[in-house]
Order: sequence, then C-alpha cells, then structure tokens
Amino acid sequence: RNYYAGIPTELIEAAKIDGATLLGIYRHILFPISMPGFVVVIIWQFTNIWNEFLFAVTITNNPAVQPITVALNNLAGSFIVEWNVQMAGALIAAMPTLLIYIFLGPYFMRGLLAGSLKG
Repeated sequence: RNYYAGIPTELIEAAKIDGATLLGIYRHILFPISMPGFVVVIIWQFTNIWNEFLFAVTITNNPAVQPITVALNNLAGSFIVEWNVQMAGALIAAMPTLLIYIFLGPYFMRGLLAGSLKG
C-alpha cells in the first residue's frame, strides 16, 4: 500500500487528461513503476520455496525427486561425515538464490526502499 501511496496523483491525472483508460494507466504507468515491488515479491517467494524443507520431507518419499535441501540433511545424518561433499552440496544449494540476488539486487533494493520515505 505504501508503495502505491507514494506515486504522485499528478501522474495519474496527466494520463487521464491525455486520454488514457484505466487499463492504459495501469499498463503504461503503474505496471512499469511497480516492477521493483514485484521483483521483491518474486525474490522472497523463490527463496522461501527453494529453502522449503519440511514440506519436501513429508511429501516426497523417493530420494530421486527430493530437493537438494533434503539430500543435504541426509548427508549430515550419516555415520561418516564427508565435509567436502557437504560443503559442495551447500554451495550448489545456495547458488540459485545467490544468482537471483546478484542479478535482481538493484530492483530488490529499490523495491524495499520504495514507499518507506516521506518527502
């Protein structure tokens, strides 16, 4: 809500004066301005889904279809600890989330800070 409250009403009024419809205002003005907020939601959802553990353990019984977080847990629960395999698995598990943050980081910061300052 704060994100959209920070959009100047003059911008919407100018679009109405230019003859834009409600759909046109959303498509050409509000949607491009909203991209940082959408990216924040996408990053948070991706991170939560990627790191989901409990749901994956309870639903999947076949080790071939379990996510990497379950496989890392199975490695940690064995009698012989192979730290190099665990660290390599942790790096592989963290890589997609790291890449998402690296490539979408500027949008992420813009989306987090938007609507937080009054001025």
